[in-house]
Amino acid sequence: MKLDRLIGILSVLLQQEKITAPELAERFEVSRRTINRDIEDLCKAGIPVLTTQGAGGGICIMEGYRMDRTILTSKDMQMILAGLRSLDSVSGSRYYGQLMEKLQAGSSDFVRGRDSLLIDLSSWYKDSLAPKISVIQDAIEERKKLSFCYYGPGGDSIRLIEPYYLIFKWSSWYVWGWCQERKDFRLFKLNRMDRVGKEEERFEAREIPMPDLSNERIFPGRVKVKAVFEAEMKWRLVEEFGPRCFEETENGKLLFQADYTDAGHMVRWLLTFGEKVKVTEPEEVRQELLRIAENIKKMYEKE
Repeated sequence: MKLDRLIGILSVLLQQEKITAPELAERFEVSRRTINRDIEDLCKAGIPVLTTQGAGGGICIMEGYRMDRTILTSKDMQMILAGLRSLDSVSGSRYYGQLMEKLQAGSSDFVRGRDSLLIDLSSWYKDSLAPKISVIQDAIEERKKLSFCYYGPGGDSIRLIEPYYLIFKWSSWYVWGWCQERKDFRLFKLNRMDRVGKEEERFEAREIPMPDLSNERIFPGRVKVKAVFEAEMKWRLVEEFGPRCFEETENGKLLFQADYTDAGHMVRWLLTFGEKVKVTEPEEVRQELLRIAENIKKMYEKE
């Protein structure tokens, strides 16, 4: 990815007195023309990169600038490597691993101390996530449409989208794109996507702002729930909603209140607590839980 390459080139220039464009092109496995464009971008960002022609020429950062204004500190580099390492956890190739090697090459004095931040973005799904992420990244970079089968609450469907962003949020991976079926931007969860394929058809990028992924925008609270949990469930409430999501009652139980996007999702969540929770409001949720409990009872009684 371009940003990673720019960071890598900057790191090399900070560590070496001078390097040539062909050497950078070989190191980052791109063309010399791409390196020239990258150098232009670094200059536009305010970094004084100098290029000299002829024998003994090459690319370097202005000497005074390097001495007086250090761009990357040891801590900066540690954070960059931690970020690249986290991306490598869901990568289907050796790209990020190779980039880390390039950044670390010759910088042992610059990067001090042990790694203190380890991030694994793959969770339980690395084998299935990595191929999807690779295809989606390629489709975004090449501006090609993406097709897939999507499993949603309303049933299965075949979708064709213009992909714009790969997003990691709410502990899961998503792709944000223009859905041709809905004629609007939609967020699709990668774990619900199957048979992900990059189409040959290209698309013209739309003028769009960064997606608004605030909880209020994506998960607007429509249903208010009030429930009483057994004290032994405190750890789960704290883990999922924080330590201030409930009030302890005189008898030691936990009074919980929250807003949910839809009642169905709320009911499924409440069922995971079994008999350790009693809903007091709203009445329709109480009735739905009672109906499910009666159906479960009948199912087991038939056996």
